[in-house]
Amino acid sequence: MIVKKIELLLISKKLKHPFKTSFGTTYNRKILLVKMFTDGEVGWGECVAGEGPWYSYETYETAMLVIRKYLSKLILGKNFDNLGELSLVMDRVRGHNMAKTALEEAFLDAYTKQLNVPLYKHLGGVRNKIKSGVSVGIQKDIPSLINLISSYLDEGYKRIKIKIEPGWDVNVLKSIREEFGDIPLQVDANAAYTLKDINTLKQIDNFNLLMIEQPLHYNDLYEHSLLRRELKTPICLDESIKDIYCAEAAIALKSVDIINIKPGRVGGIVSAKAIHDLAEKNGIGVWIGGMLETGIGRSFLVALASLPNVKYPNDVSASSRYWDEDIVEPEFVLNKDGTIDVPSGPGIGVNVLEDKIEKLTLKKIEIS
Repeated sequence: MIVKKIELLLISKKLKHPFKTSFGTTYNRKILLVKMFTDGEVGWGECVAGEGPWYSYETYETAMLVIRKYLSKLILGKNFDNLGELSLVMDRVRGHNMAKTALEEAFLDAYTKQLNVPLYKHLGGVRNKIKSGVSVGIQKDIPSLINLISSYLDEGYKRIKIKIEPGWDVNVLKSIREEFGDIPLQVDANAAYTLKDINTLKQIDNFNLLMIEQPLHYNDLYEHSLLRRELKTPICLDESIKDIYCAEAAIALKSVDIINIKPGRVGGIVSAKAIHDLAEKNGIGVWIGGMLETGIGRSFLVALASLPNVKYPNDVSASSRYWDEDIVEPEFVLNKDGTIDVPSGPGIGVNVLEDKIEKLTLKKIEIS
């Protein structure tokens, strides 16, 4: 399949509710979409890089630059028999995983449309519904958090994840357990703690959590191995797992019980699948994390969540969790049993609403 042209579309969408983590609060999300024209089909991808270098050094602006000046020159006009070939060519550029992922996604959407197969089946997915959890940001106070969790449980979400940081942790968890009992609950620290906070982390350890996600430094593997010896709560790594090499090191060091796979973080669909397979081989369960995607990016998360070693509910919520209106149809909907249907049509399996995208577009760049 020949890559003939690439369009970069920068759009802006307002979140239904502000999303606060230890990094800061997001109200409006600027999102970089990639539209790839091939000799057979048109494919769509989404870059999850944010406005600032908080979760990652990448931003939507660096992604636009790297795609335009470097990555596009490696793939335009070239013929690729499969996604692995495209991914290998882009490896000449070091890092910039989120930019690479957007291109991989757009290629894979076009490629699976051309094959007339659903994305999830092409990846080796084994289920037509995926378990959906919800991620709840830091709120202004505990009563606000309790009300929000209650509304999500009423909607049918089977697992609650809350963001924590020093000062918003132990008392918050105590209140949740008092209000809701033994619901499936996990926490995400986004690297907000150090080993000096061991007393607090041991208190967190007492709340019967599914896991504690990325408690220590975003580049650390070694200190997580020390912390893991001190806690009974499984440790899940997110930011520390940047690629297959980090995953291998974490497993060898015994730093991790569970891996959160985000394709944008690890460099694309090829890398995400490799980490899934490595974890399965070593008895490490995985789940698929989200980064406030639209329905385009969410399509790839849902497909990955259908893989056999995805053992935990995913941060892949309904479209209505984040947006008043998505840019795909049908939108992703939460079923009463806390699952989301995996699209069964060719490619990503949903229709991209280009008229809505056009109204949201701040900048458009054509590369050919």
